[in-house]
Amino acid sequence: MAQETQYNEDNIRSLDWKEHIRMRPGMYIGKLGDGSSADDGIYILVKEVLDNCIDEFVMGAGKTIEISIQGEKVIVRDYGRGIPLGKVVDVVSKMNTGGKYDSRAFKKSVGLNGVGTKAVNALSNYFRVESTRDGKSASAEFERGELTNQDLLDETSRRRGTKVSFVPDSEIFKNFKFRSEYVERLIKNYVYLNPGLTIVFNGEKFFSENGLKDLLSESIAEGDRLYDIIHLKGEDIEVAITHSKTQYSEEYHSFVNGQHTTQGGTHQAAFRESIVRTIREFYGKNYEASDIRKSIVSAISIKVMEPVFESQTKTKLGSTDMGGDLPTVRTYINDFLKTALDNFLHKNPPVADALQRKILQAERERKDLSGIRKLAKERAKKASLHNKKLRDCRIHLTDSKKARNLETTLFITEGDSASGS
Repeated sequence: MAQETQYNEDNIRSLDWKEHIRMRPGMYIGKLGDGSSADDGIYILVKEVLDNCIDEFVMGAGKTIEISIQGEKVIVRDYGRGIPLGKVVDVVSKMNTGGKYDSRAFKKSVGLNGVGTKAVNALSNYFRVESTRDGKSASAEFERGELTNQDLLDETSRRRGTKVSFVPDSEIFKNFKFRSEYVERLIKNYVYLNPGLTIVFNGEKFFSENGLKDLLSESIAEGDRLYDIIHLKGEDIEVAITHSKTQYSEEYHSFVNGQHTTQGGTHQAAFRESIVRTIREFYGKNYEASDIRKSIVSAISIKVMEPVFESQTKTKLGSTDMGGDLPTVRTYINDFLKTALDNFLHKNPPVADALQRKILQAERERKDLSGIRKLAKERAKKASLHNKKLRDCRIHLTDSKKARNLETTLFITEGDSASGS
């Protein structure tokens, strides 16, 4: 019997904000990793800082973001409104503190829980934040979440905005290395979702004029597109759709308030459902959903008031409502596609014809494959019943003495040589 473990008041501990983040980093940034995977923690740190810069752009403040990564050090500078100078320390070191609780200042922000930059601070062996606004500047430096220095300038000629510098803690991120291709992928998604925004990464400029259409243009080569990309935009929603000539699987790129939801969520599920419903109604045919979506390559971006994600890393949307006076996410997306996609197909008969041919081809392939599987199953069944190489493994014992000593004898044969033939 196991000995009872002692459990009393001495076992109860209260951790401060940085201790909890450092003890349970996975809760805040997902897996740690060494930078060899795009979803490793060091890239989540970069993303958390960038999210704040993107929110400034969305609110109409600052059209350029500068990022520098040299070795282990990351520097991110925006030209937004700048953190209120008296709160520079608090917003990066006090949990549940930030401006995004006030919907007047940040209407459709991705970060709402006041955790992001605190996690970056706590998980860095060097962290510095500097804010400039109204001709003044304030800065603060930290080491693993502990404030080490702060400064206030009553007069400065620097442009307004916020600058964050950090070095991930090598005690937590073992032998890590930033890969430029993963950072560039993150940056490209930001500019696709925010036309008019320029991000400069280590001197190279990234910019998009056509939003999600540019994303799909890079994702699928022109020669592999069944038809020109369908690009539709509305209030708080943007979609891009095409079908591939060669790939068979479905491919979706989904975003919420600029956040790449790699695991989908309620918006992606509604999008998949709404495409099927709209296309069925357009052609007046009850096509199989799998035939409609086969080979689809698409992207959807929506903006939601106070989005709810299923984890701090924000990779899957859980919200069912758009927020405010708007309907549910499902209804909003369905109503948009029902009007915008239906109108597009009516105005572009060549695209509508190409799409229908693709659906009918997928239907034929599915039925042909089903027939082949059925035939193969029947043949396999017949072969197992009439295979002459199979030997009867039963033995009938007439000797009562042998029967008492041996209840059953089983011979397992495999091929001609095993059976002795």
